[in-house]
This record gives sequence, C-alpha cells and structure tokens, in this order.
Amino acid sequence: MEKVVIFLGLPGAGKGTQAKLLKEKFDYKYMGSGDLLRARKKVDDFTGNKIGSVIDKGGRVPTPVIARLWLEKFEKFKQEGFEGFIIDGSPRSLLEKTLIDKSLKWYEWDENAKIILVDISEQESIDRLTKRRNCQDCGRPIPYVGKFKEMEECPDCGGELVAREDDDEEGVKARLEWFKTDVQPVIDAFEEEGRLIKVNGNQSIEDVFKEVLEVLK
Repeated sequence: MEKVVIFLGLPGAGKGTQAKLLKEKFDYKYMGSGDLLRARKKVDDFTGNKIGSVIDKGGRVPTPVIARLWLEKFEKFKQEGFEGFIIDGSPRSLLEKTLIDKSLKWYEWDENAKIILVDISEQESIDRLTKRRNCQDCGRPIPYVGKFKEMEECPDCGGELVAREDDDEEGVKARLEWFKTDVQPVIDAFEEEGRLIKVNGNQSIEDVFKEVLEVLK
C-alpha cells in the first residue's frame, strides 16, 4: 500500500531536511508547495505572472490556487504509481487541512497517511533562523544545528559563510506569529484526531532521522 508522509514544524525545525533524507532513502516522490509555486510562476499566463508577483515579495498565494497545483500533482502520482510520497510543509491552514484530507481520501491514500511534527521550541526556531548561514560562493545552506554550528567555512567549496538577509529577528518573529495563527490550529487538530506523531527536533539531523524512521515502521 502506498505511504503518504506529511512533515510539519516551526520555521527552522528541519522538516525540509528530513523530507529530503526520507526521499533519498526510499526513492519516495516529493511535493512541496514552494516548489510547485516556483515552477508554476515560470508559465507565462495570468496565474503564473500573479504567483511570481506575490511570492517574489514574500506574500502568500491563496489556498484555492495552491490546491489546484496539489490536485495536478496527485493525479500525476496516481497515474505513475509510487511506493510513497512526502508532503513538505503543508497544510498551513485549517482550510488546507480539509482540502488535503479530502484529496487523500479521494485518491484512496488516507488510511496510510502519517503526519509527523518535527518538534522544536519557539526560541530554538529563532536561534536557528537568525544564526543559519549560506555559502557566499556555492550557495549551500548551513543550518544552525549540531556540528554545523561550529563551521567556519563551506564544507563543499571552502567558501565564506554569510547570514541570510531575510533572517533578521524581526522578520523571524513575524513568521512565528503567522505560524501561531494559521499553522498551529492545524497541528492541534491533527493531535485531537489522534493522528499527530511528534519527533524531537532538538537532536542532530541524523538522530532526528533515526526517530523518523522508527515512527514510520
């Protein structure tokens, strides 16, 4: 039976990293709303141009637009066949949760869907986002976690590590406020339904992944 894994968590929790590791280990398919929107904005039509104007300014695209992209991706997955696929960072609102739940049921994937919360504190989120860096030369992101905290140069090319411009504390706190109002109710709803699986995101990347594999057994 096909598996569906949904990763949720505060900004900086490392859900994207865990999704990537799971994808690589099992060759699962992957769906991230950010990737879908970036791909769609390349299409030269009204919706593509409107998506570009919104996300390039840091805005949020309305749920109906994103939901249409999900359904197109789900249909493609269904036609191709797969052992499992990952949803990274969605749903981000109660409306999105309803739409994803109904979509998974429509495609007969709902009974084997796992919702994993990579759980970190708000202060840990702030620390990770304000202290993470990118390589100035090759662009590799360097998270503020585990062994990466002590790195002074890029492990790939030796380039200088610099802070991201959008990771100032004011901007991070604004993102956390949005998380509290929009995403936290989704997490609470999954927990009330008995569907939420928590893993400790305060560990090293490798140890978090071990825990993810354990809860998916």
